[in-house]
Amino acid sequence: MRTLVAVTGLPEADFSAMIGRILPIVVLILPFWLMRILCKTRDVLEVWPGLVVCGVTFGSIQFFWSNFMGSSLVDILGGIGTLLVLAFFFGKVWQPANVWRIEGEAPPPKKAAERLGTGKILLAWSPFLLLAVLVVLWGIPSVTKTLDLVSWKQPVPGLHLQVIRTPPVVPKAYAEPALFDISWLSTPGTGAFIAGLIAGPLLGLSFKRTIQVFIRSTWRLRLSVLAIMAMLGLGYLTRYCGMDATMGMAMARSGVMFPFFGTLIGWLGVALSGTDAGSNALFGSFQVITANKLGLSPILMGAANSAGGVMGKMIAAQSLVIGCAVTGQEGKEGLLFRAVLKHSIALAAIVALLVLMYAYVFPGAIPNGHHYW
Repeated sequence: MRTLVAVTGLPEADFSAMIGRILPIVVLILPFWLMRILCKTRDVLEVWPGLVVCGVTFGSIQFFWSNFMGSSLVDILGGIGTLLVLAFFFGKVWQPANVWRIEGEAPPPKKAAERLGTGKILLAWSPFLLLAVLVVLWGIPSVTKTLDLVSWKQPVPGLHLQVIRTPPVVPKAYAEPALFDISWLSTPGTGAFIAGLIAGPLLGLSFKRTIQVFIRSTWRLRLSVLAIMAMLGLGYLTRYCGMDATMGMAMARSGVMFPFFGTLIGWLGVALSGTDAGSNALFGSFQVITANKLGLSPILMGAANSAGGVMGKMIAAQSLVIGCAVTGQEGKEGLLFRAVLKHSIALAAIVALLVLMYAYVFPGAIPNGHHYW
């Protein structure tokens, strides 16, 4: 989200609200979709009440938080809330008649599991609770403003206000700002880092061991970090050299179908770069330029780039490698790619159709000057 805001210069609240009006609709069908991949249709129908509760709960939290609270922690809180609601629903309200198990799965232990007290449960959840609390705290405007006092913002020599965007790329000519912004304390990532430092000792690790785990994890992610940095750099390069404007003017020829194809461009960006941030860096400003050229909402198309990109994550190289590694199937990335490709394309097409509907059928639902509570 922050990358999309950085490369387009448009309000974060508008993007957050728009994405929160696209994805929750898809979320309603995702539980059914995922279960159908695993089992037969009749097995899916046996658990439809739980699937409805799952989709409605996650989608509702996703919509509420993105539209009224902020863009941080949307999916984390959605996941936590859905787990809690499902635990109550299956424990107190409804249970399926049959228990379906994967072939070869070990049977449940005959001995009843130890009942855990509230303290142990809260301790186990403490990393997620700490993360939620600190990121929400970092998102409070007054706190962010205070933390931002130590940020370092410096104009890039030879580039700041030197690139001029003129019609027909933009309605009115203006000089493009280029600031080297290091908001090291006010960014939500700092809150997440502090949550990790607290959670380690809280769960029994020494502070020294916690730091060692952090360093080792950082080292393992070194290539991914370099790749993300390269993609972000390429995104800024396309913006300041005018490449995004050139592509935007060319794609304007797709006319009324651009909301559909523009969404698929976001999907392709994540499939290639591996991250929504990378896709937004590459194509965010391009989406806005093309939208302005065609008289569409730049907020809608920027959000479409990000929402469509979500469906490309499952076929990104990093996702395939990690998925095979953690399940002990190294070397089978090609098989996994072929298995999930059709689902990725189908879900991206559904998002693209929703964007098309917002563009021409429900334009009044597109936020403009939106504010959080």
